[in-house]
Amino acid sequence: MTNLPIDTAGLLAIAAALGWASGLRLYAVVFLTGLAGQFGWVQLPAGLHVLQSTIMLGASGVMLFIEFFADKIPGLDTVWDMVHTVVRIPAGAALAAAVFGADQSSWAMAAALMGGTLAATSHISKATTRAAINTSPEPFSNIAMSLVGDSVVPVSLWLSWEHPTVFFAALALGLVVMVTLIWVFARFLRRLARRVSGWFAAGQPST
Repeated sequence: MTNLPIDTAGLLAIAAALGWASGLRLYAVVFLTGLAGQFGWVQLPAGLHVLQSTIMLGASGVMLFIEFFADKIPGLDTVWDMVHTVVRIPAGAALAAAVFGADQSSWAMAAALMGGTLAATSHISKATTRAAINTSPEPFSNIAMSLVGDSVVPVSLWLSWEHPTVFFAALALGLVVMVTLIWVFARFLRRLARRVSGWFAAGQPST
């Protein structure tokens, strides 16, 4: 990673990465970003300095450890995603805004909107996909998808710092894939819900 001054395009890439990745692994984003700042791998913008504090690193590290295992247990991962719907999206917006800080309020507001939208997209895609996968009794596909998420987050953060143009290209492709997954698996889950409701209705005694 680099300690060179970052231009506006670079800051936008970092803000987008923080927002998008927060929808997948919020605690990994907070911990890895803070760790990179703490060890001097990157020069964090002033608004993100809090992430490299000992308290924040400790708290995010503990939550990262818990989420790593919770995300690989079928059923529990869905509950975890449901609970974090109210956490990941505003956190993604806040992290993206913090890249620009209070001195650049217009850019910070734009980054917050972008970060929140990207966090919502990635979170909904993840939650929908994992809920669909959980309909299968075998645990291996669930674990495989979780490991993909574990690897995508640090790669996307690194790309945003080192190769912003490549990151934006990858992000565009990722958004297309995620929107497609939301559409496909949402339809699948609706059909499954109707089928299950039909089974219960058929099993009810007539009056």
